[in-house]
Amino acid sequence: MIKRYVLLIVLVMFIPVLMNASKAPIETQNATQMKDEIFISEQNVRNVIDSLSKSTTASNLFRIERGAQQVADLWRHQDGTAQDYEAFCVENFMTDSVSLSQLFNKLERNFELFNGYFHKIDLKLKEPLQLEGAEIQPIDMMFGGYDVSAHLNDDMYSSKIAFITALNFPFFSLDEKTELGNDWTRQEWAYARMGDRFISRVPAQLQQHISRTLTNADAYISDYNIYMGQLLNEEGAKLFPEDMKLITHWGLRDELKSNYADTKDGLEKQRMVYKVMQRIVDQTIPKQVINDGAYEWDVKNNKLFANGKEVASTPEPDTRYEVFLGNFHAMKQLDPYSTHYPTQLDRAFDATMEVPQKDVEKLFTDLLSSPMVKEVAAFIESRLGRPLEPFDIWYNGFKSGGGVPEDELTAMTSKNYPNAEALEADLPRMLHDLGWTAEKAKEITSLITVDASRGAGHAWGASMRNDKAHLRTRIGENGMDYKGYNIAVHEFGHNVEQTLTLNDVDYYMLSGVPNTSFTEAIAFLFQKRDLDLLGLKQTNPHDDYYLALDNFWSSFEIMGVSLVDIQVWEWMYANPEGTPAQLKEAVISIAKDVWNTYYASILGGKDETLLGIYSHMIDYPLYLPNYPMGHLIDFQIEQQVKSKNMANEVERMLMQGSIIPQLWMKGAVGREISIEPLLKSTEEAMEALR
Repeated sequence: MIKRYVLLIVLVMFIPVLMNASKAPIETQNATQMKDEIFISEQNVRNVIDSLSKSTTASNLFRIERGAQQVADLWRHQDGTAQDYEAFCVENFMTDSVSLSQLFNKLERNFELFNGYFHKIDLKLKEPLQLEGAEIQPIDMMFGGYDVSAHLNDDMYSSKIAFITALNFPFFSLDEKTELGNDWTRQEWAYARMGDRFISRVPAQLQQHISRTLTNADAYISDYNIYMGQLLNEEGAKLFPEDMKLITHWGLRDELKSNYADTKDGLEKQRMVYKVMQRIVDQTIPKQVINDGAYEWDVKNNKLFANGKEVASTPEPDTRYEVFLGNFHAMKQLDPYSTHYPTQLDRAFDATMEVPQKDVEKLFTDLLSSPMVKEVAAFIESRLGRPLEPFDIWYNGFKSGGGVPEDELTAMTSKNYPNAEALEADLPRMLHDLGWTAEKAKEITSLITVDASRGAGHAWGASMRNDKAHLRTRIGENGMDYKGYNIAVHEFGHNVEQTLTLNDVDYYMLSGVPNTSFTEAIAFLFQKRDLDLLGLKQTNPHDDYYLALDNFWSSFEIMGVSLVDIQVWEWMYANPEGTPAQLKEAVISIAKDVWNTYYASILGGKDETLLGIYSHMIDYPLYLPNYPMGHLIDFQIEQQVKSKNMANEVERMLMQGSIIPQLWMKGAVGREISIEPLLKSTEEAMEALR
């Protein structure tokens, strides 16, 4: 599941207003306004450089030149005249290392205070939306969609704190960090991250708008549940438990996976789940069955029944794509304020992931095109004893204990974890079993608390040292089922990473990991050991081979989904006036194209739309590529920790903090992110298992 650095949730009723507020004329107006407001001339910048160059050493020239330009790009009329700009720069530039270090320490301390306390407020405001409890009221949604820190950047500029930061701590592009970063000290890396702090000036009103829009998208997905006990097969029979309620897409996907262990009705149930997914993508799903168990639903024929009689149904009116489009319009409004990263694609890859888009896509397409795909697919087919079908993209039979029926696993997890308190009490034992000392396990888990979640679950780390991270997971009336437990172990991995990299890394500005792919990798590392933590560890000499195959097939699955996500965002930028209906057709068309290119010859189903089902596309703009990157990183880390103490190795890696990804990987495993180790191990596995 997703690590939510900043979880944003909003009211569905706001969609029409937000959509109207997000159209291109406003974007054009923003761009024009930005251009008019940047008024510091090249001569003003040159005056600052000349003045400071005379009063300091030549070693400071780079900082002077870049700092003067950075402040000029951010300075507006309300900040003062051009002469005020020049005077500010000359008076506030730190010319010696001692003064610069003192400034850094004060900025770092106070930014932690701002981040930490605003985070705590945000977390508390969103509790009614995210945690089990009373029915959500409109006022809860309003508070949950409020961004308490929206005015912080404005305040930082009006107080001149942003300017003194930008003046003294240069921003380095990804190319520059890649070229220079290997030779930087830890302090120089911390200074570079301080230089990332103020590179754009986004108005508070726009930040609030984005917060509301993304909150709206998350609320839409969080309440998108299917009552599986009301699904009918063609004979009118119900195959799923009466009380089964699954969130899309996570719950549906996990249910589909679990049915590989059901030799009686598993295949039919998988085909029913698969059909539900198709109807969500193409919006033929009746709106009456979304988060409502009042009707019985013949999925294949798309008919509704009440009291045994067929009733009229109404398809969902492209709401899925209306929400998606709302995200695009909201994020696009950042473009004119993002000089260094002028599109959401740039911000997702160069700024956030810090791996160029072209490099990410090449990793994905190289693996998808690998001859190993057909070999692994043939092996899966031989194990299933039938031709592969499109939903076998989620085949999970390589996992340790994959043959244990889920109801047996659920019996164990529901007994062990009847409530959130029971899970929280067991966290120290889990960490100790994974290799941490009892003392360190207690120290880490003392900063993690468990909450019963409305949604599928997420991990929300703290933003201030010694504050608590939150593990939020679904716990039913009868305790935690295996699906919830599996997700909870994944989220626990996030929480451990969040806690260690916040509290133990040497600089607050270097807290965290390079990007969300890395926290996903740590979460995967934990999740794969969920059965071990239940005491079901199996000593199979082929475990390493199955580990490679599982990672390979998971990467094969999610890389195609990620390519669809990327191409859809490229389509939206090329068609900014597109309607929800047009976006729906674009998603379907792109999903079909990617499927036909990489999957149809493997899994069948020409023109399949299944790659468009992922909920991340709807509520987390361009988050999906982090998952396959996480799988690759996870595999390389898994290879590194093999035959070693996992806890020691994980801590060693995490203490590098948030330097750029490729340097982090070199320090962690000795090489950059690559598909080669996975391909090599997959080939070895196939040779051994044939």
